Parts: sequence; C-alpha cells; structure tokens
Amino acid sequence: MPEDLFDKAATLLLESRNAVALTGAGASTESSIPDFRGKNGLWSRYDPIEYGTLGAFRANPEKVWLMLASLLDIVDAKPNRGHTALGTLERQGLLSGIITQNIDGLHQKGGSRNVIEFHGALDSFSCLNCGNSHDLTFVKGLVPPPYCSSCNAILKPDIVFFDECIPDSVLTRTEQMLAPVDLLLVVGTSCQIQPAASIPFIVHNRGGQIIEINREPVLKEMASVTLKGSFAAVMEKLVKRIA
Repeated sequence: MPEDLFDKAATLLLESRNAVALTGAGASTESSIPDFRGKNGLWSRYDPIEYGTLGAFRANPEKVWLMLASLLDIVDAKPNRGHTALGTLERQGLLSGIITQNIDGLHQKGGSRNVIEFHGALDSFSCLNCGNSHDLTFVKGLVPPPYCSSCNAILKPDIVFFDECIPDSVLTRTEQMLAPVDLLLVVGTSCQIQPAASIPFIVHNRGGQIIEINREPVLKEMASVTLKGSFAAVMEKLVKRIA
C-alpha cells in the first residue's frame, strides 16, 4: 500500500476537530471471532429467521438459546492491536468516540471509553416478562437457557435482533456523537446493515471526510482515503505514523 496514503490519513486525523470511528465485524475477526455472515460464521449454521428474530425468541426461547449459547464464548475474546490503537487515538484526543455494530465489548477492553454499542452487547440480559436485568456473571453460572431469578422466565440478551428497532436512546446518543463530526473512520464493515449503513452517508453529506479501513473496501469515491488491509495491521501503522 502506498505510504502517502498513510501520510494523508494521519494528516486528516491530526487536522480533524472531531473524529469518530464506525466499526463492524472486520474489527473482531482478528480476535478469533468469525464474521457472522462469513463462510464459517453464525448464520452459516443457523437460519437467521428461525434464530435471529425477537419473534422467534418469543415463540421458542429454548430453541433460540441453542444459538445464543454458542455466542457467549466471544465475551472471553481478547482485543487485538487494532482495538488498542483506537484506544490510543482516544487517549491522544484524536478520536472522540466509537459507534460499533459489534456485541463483543472488545473496544472497551482495548482502552476505548466513549463507545456506543449500536446493536447492544452480550454483557447483560433482560427478562421480557418482568423487566428484571441480570449480568453476564449470573448467566454464565447457569446451564442455558438462563431463567430470571424473579419470575423464572427465560432471559434475553440485550442485543438487537433482526426484527427489533434500535433503541431510541442509542439513536439519540448516535446523533449527538455524529453532529459535530468532520472525520469518520469506517473500519471493518461492509455497510450493508441498516440503519448503521447510513452513517457514512450522513457524515459525507454533511461535508465530513471519511477514512475507510477494510480488507474489501466498499465506499469507493466517498472515502477521502482508503487503507486496504487488516484492521490490526493498518491501525497500528497509522498510530505509529501519527506518533
């Protein structure tokens, strides 16, 4: 990859008044978490209509927990060098925050503090019957499916299923984070899943610039700089270029 692209990306970050990152599954694959939509991903083993909707969960939560149980191991994954690099940019004051479509909590483990988990996270669970909330420690101590300690209904992880809307509180926080943004890092996402897929277009249409970091770039002429490669390697090199 031409070195001048890293120079340009570094300059954009240094000159930005308010930069934010949008991340997807590609940020987690190097932490041994397969892309859910990839060849060996979750949806190659489970039909998303049968297992990935709130309707399916309400109809047969025991069945859906067969899939959910296989997800719990991702909370033990370790952040990779890309996560650490984003955390470094935040500490340096060059990145205001992260909007992630991932549910694994790896950005926080990598040192990022201002993280919007657009699709929820696997660290808390709610009872759809009584509204009681339980943490990950409680759930991991049980044989799936986990039952509510108050009413004995089956718990649902606080992630957004395909037929659920993004919570209003998350949409509000996202809009507040995006309002002053003049630079967006688009990292490891194919920009196919709405409404997160609209975020690069919102920033671009407001006059903001975009740095895309992807193995398979998708934003083409919309991006001011495209850094093709792995999340960890590209982010580490970019941070070193700024130092």
